[in-house]
Amino acid sequence: MKAQFKLEVEDDHDDSETYGHRAGPVGDGHGALPESLFSGAPCSAGLCRQTTSGLWQAGAASRVQSGRALNMTPPTAELVLLRRRPKRLAERGSRIMTRILLIEDDAETAEVIVAELADRGFEVQWAPDGVDGLDRARAACPDAMIVDRMLPGMDGLTVIEALRKDRVGTPVLVLSALGAVDDRVRGLRMGGDDYLTKPFAIIELVARIEALLRRPMDSRETTLHVGPLELDLIERTARRDEREIDLLPREFRLLEYMMRRSDQLLTRAMLLEEVWNYKFVPATTNLIDVHMGRLRHKVDGPGDTQLIHNVRGSGFILRSRA
Repeated sequence: MKAQFKLEVEDDHDDSETYGHRAGPVGDGHGALPESLFSGAPCSAGLCRQTTSGLWQAGAASRVQSGRALNMTPPTAELVLLRRRPKRLAERGSRIMTRILLIEDDAETAEVIVAELADRGFEVQWAPDGVDGLDRARAACPDAMIVDRMLPGMDGLTVIEALRKDRVGTPVLVLSALGAVDDRVRGLRMGGDDYLTKPFAIIELVARIEALLRRPMDSRETTLHVGPLELDLIERTARRDEREIDLLPREFRLLEYMMRRSDQLLTRAMLLEEVWNYKFVPATTNLIDVHMGRLRHKVDGPGDTQLIHNVRGSGFILRSRA
């Protein structure tokens, strides 16, 4: 099913309209849903319930019904949300809006996210499956993406991995009911920039998107270059000029750390803490020296200009030039 959300503004200058309310599709007669129900604040069991889609929804007191217009939209139809113009949106004039692509198969969750982001001035496209989402991501070039992990057609991590292989650096917030540490780590290592588990507060999702958009673009670089060295963070490959360098995972992490800090003196204590995640420095260990010796042998081959230098008694430096 291919459906696209777009914002149509009806400016009636109603100052009593509170920010973060939710309206249903045109003509469905549904009322507003208070933002407080998505804020994570405690509420009584009689007034709220937690849905399987991972969002807090009003219970008996709400007008949310199953089988809403989102689920009944014909496959070729375009879904339109007609909403009042919030006061802070009216003050923005005709400024170009930030584009967000949401890939989420649960229609109820998607409607809430789209409505909230639209209220906050974002232009949102919605794709209900992984294949459609990947196509839209490649064609629309959004400023940020929200991708559910479990999607029909193509799972969310596969979508992200495909984009990263295409050198697409768009920041991605991963949504998932899988909240174990291993699941979060895998989501980030597959190319996600942030990970939010369900159930979540809608205000936290918005805050995380705003944080992703504040990051400078160079923080999402996928290839590092220092002199003749090239490190591909997506493919996990290393090259020196035309020569491929076969690195073990720890050696790759060590070289990445040094390339991000080229021409800087890196002490053994710094390397133990940042590369090996040691919270203390052992009194005596040759761990760094052993790994650095292997890395130098691979990076600085016979006849090559030496790039990794041992500063006796201090640490190591990766020099960008001879």
